[in-house]
Amino acid sequence: MKIISTFLSLIFFLVTSLFIEIRQADASNWIVSQTAELQLLDKITARISTKKVQVGSGTEFGTLELRVYHCAYRPPEEPPENAAFIVIYDNGYGDRKLQKALFSGWMFASSPAISGLEHPVYDVTLLSCHNE
Repeated sequence: MKIISTFLSLIFFLVTSLFIEIRQADASNWIVSQTAELQLLDKITARISTKKVQVGSGTEFGTLELRVYHCAYRPPEEPPENAAFIVIYDNGYGDRKLQKALFSGWMFASSPAISGLEHPVYDVTLLSCHNE
């Protein structure tokens, strides 16, 4: 019984410390940038490429159309993080033109598995946000 109590106390401590860290990351500490750097993987050919996309515009990769609407990063004195709001559409092949939204949300460079594109052919990951 004491082991369970200790274990639950440890879990409570870890979860509480996680929420304190999240709460401290307020919006005033973010630097808005104009460019998002994305890593794109074609799982069929195993080719990896990187593309720089201006905020407010988009790019194409295979059948995907990627649009970046916001990109920001933390200042150097804060814990490192880059975040971008991205919408990804699948345009289909050839005559099968359908613009279907596959992903719409925030991507984080430090944690790509939290919020990433789930697609059988492509992987899209945010690498960084910066001003050029």
